[in-house]
Amino acid sequence: MRNTTVLISGASIAGPALAYWLSRYGFDVTVVEKSPALRAGGQAVDFTGHTHMAVLERMGILEDLERRQTGKTDMVIVDEGGNEKALISGDFTGGDLEILRGDLADVIYQRTARNCRYLFGDTITALTETTDGVHVEFAHAPAQRFDLVFGADGIHSRVRKLAFGPEQKFVKHQGHYYCLAGASKWESQPDAPRERAVSYALNTPGHLASLGNSKAAQMYMFASPQLDYDRDDFDAQRRIVADQFAGIGWEVPRMLADLPHLDGFYLDSLSKVTMKNFVQGRVALVGDAGYGNTLAGFGSGLAIVGAYVLAGELAAADGDYTVAFPRYQEMMKRTGKMAGASSPGAFLAPKTALGLRFRNWFLGSRFFAMMVKSAEKSKNDIDLKNYPEIVAAR
Repeated sequence: MRNTTVLISGASIAGPALAYWLSRYGFDVTVVEKSPALRAGGQAVDFTGHTHMAVLERMGILEDLERRQTGKTDMVIVDEGGNEKALISGDFTGGDLEILRGDLADVIYQRTARNCRYLFGDTITALTETTDGVHVEFAHAPAQRFDLVFGADGIHSRVRKLAFGPEQKFVKHQGHYYCLAGASKWESQPDAPRERAVSYALNTPGHLASLGNSKAAQMYMFASPQLDYDRDDFDAQRRIVADQFAGIGWEVPRMLADLPHLDGFYLDSLSKVTMKNFVQGRVALVGDAGYGNTLAGFGSGLAIVGAYVLAGELAAADGDYTVAFPRYQEMMKRTGKMAGASSPGAFLAPKTALGLRFRNWFLGSRFFAMMVKSAEKSKNDIDLKNYPEIVAAR
């Protein structure tokens, strides 16, 4: 088999999933991750439908994930007086299986750590493609040549920037920002029964503030043009959130008072990755790096399906990326496009009072059920090949 030495950037979901399949097919896999260790906990992610479940089952991790899944969380929408206005069911937000991102990453990591090399606390600084591979430079590790390089490093992908161009060419701001702070119930109480929970969220035009949901102790979302801020200055980012929610009632003043004392603070835009091609030369993108849409509910499923397809096509083509990459591109393009059609900001934090009233009505209507079915169909609109049989038969 050709092109067997591969580098994967990112050790969240897409990266370890791709490492699992590639190592199983006989590739020599290295994974580089900028964090000093595997990140524990984190927000809840979900999987829905037969396609997602089939991939998890073929990986042999479905039972482990089911044992560690959350109990799902219903979100009650209230006004500033605490009056209930609508309900977003945990069955909608949590899919068929919901699990903390860190738990999912740990399960996959444990199945790859023996057969793959993990470089934690490091990052790629340069990529140079040659006739026989890709010369890769790192911030700390010695430079090395790999046959293929994969970007599984999220919506702000370093690999995409180095191999395809600057972020602004491919990442489109969707008009909202979101902030997560503090551990979710499932993370802060790991030994508690994973029973169904209820969280509460205030909606005012262009704003959402939530307590105790599945993603974090506090979650904020607000409509805004694109902001210019230092991604490493968390005090400045907290001030942005405080300014956005100043003067809003309900529990928000207490939430903002607690915000400086909560760990795990994260602020980012709701953004969508739009790329004509997410393969180029010896480099390919998988998951959010190539077809991400923040909080749209497709990310984790697309990551594990994309990893399965990319590795399977490479194995079926005996490592010939000139054959495998176009097949992967064709297969994931349609599914990624459907995922990019949703707009979570407009749904969770409508910008006008009229938009809020309509959204609340919509949540209780039969049209919402139709939308859920349509979303489930788009998540599973891919005909999975049974790659292990293809590889075994070659």
